[in-house]
Amino acid sequence: MLRWARAWRLPRGGLGPSRPGYSRVPVAPSSGGGGGAGPRPLPLSYTLLDGEPTLPALVFLHGLFGCKTNFNSIAKAVAQQTGRRVLTVDARNHGDSPHSPDMSYEAMSQDLQDLLPQLGLAPCVLIGHSMGGKTAMLLALQRPELVERLIAVDISPVETTSVSDFPTYVAAMRAIDIPAEVPRSCARKLADEQLSPVVKEVAVRQFLLTNLVEVDGRFVWRVNLDALAQHVDTIMAFPARQDSYPGPTLFLLGGNSQYVHPGHHPEMRRLFPGAQIQTVPAAGHWVHADRPQDFLAAIRGFLA
Repeated sequence: MLRWARAWRLPRGGLGPSRPGYSRVPVAPSSGGGGGAGPRPLPLSYTLLDGEPTLPALVFLHGLFGCKTNFNSIAKAVAQQTGRRVLTVDARNHGDSPHSPDMSYEAMSQDLQDLLPQLGLAPCVLIGHSMGGKTAMLLALQRPELVERLIAVDISPVETTSVSDFPTYVAAMRAIDIPAEVPRSCARKLADEQLSPVVKEVAVRQFLLTNLVEVDGRFVWRVNLDALAQHVDTIMAFPARQDSYPGPTLFLLGGNSQYVHPGHHPEMRRLFPGAQIQTVPAAGHWVHADRPQDFLAAIRGFLA
């Protein structure tokens, strides 16, 4: 029977509110460490579903502005269909994970290099969407022994600023102003109205608004907009690498998305020589939300 094995949440006081309409200030210590060789890992929030311990676990990594709950239904379904353990993780500065001024892919990869062995989930199958896909790719390149196979969802190891509106989204979210003591029923509507002149697509606004939460009677963004604004160029890029990941790799693309195009393929195959490229028709950038059954079928096929 499927059951929630463990859900780790940020300890008391971990998400401190700031002024309504603005992101919370970082609450974790500097991730740079005190003279260490790399970024200091943070204790990420995660949910783990039970499954067969002899099979590599599936680890889902969300994209920018997302959180681990984006994959709730997918995680339950794939756990039932494959019998595997399934881990969903909040990246730093997202969901219930701690905030930090460092949003580099090196730091996000280090977080997972720390977490996966702690949970006994290495090597695992990494499944990352967008920002999570780039994190998964870097982790596979840095520590291939931790990754049994890799699925990158609608993203490639190249710069994606030409197709992304993420800097605009960050600016629009930071400009939201919700007065104190506004009822919960009105706060989301008010925020939606203020976002709509800039973020035209209703589905995108609804996705961004999943980050609006009430803390002590005030509405704040749980995503760390300050860190995102400072590092948006880094998030849109990908660290230069000379090494390659030899394991099985699937680039799963949305047929209606412009994030990955044929010009990216040489770099994808250079870094991931065992890569397959598969397109899900009628899916946009959020492949798992647009075509969940096709998404699940692609995962099952790749695992087989």
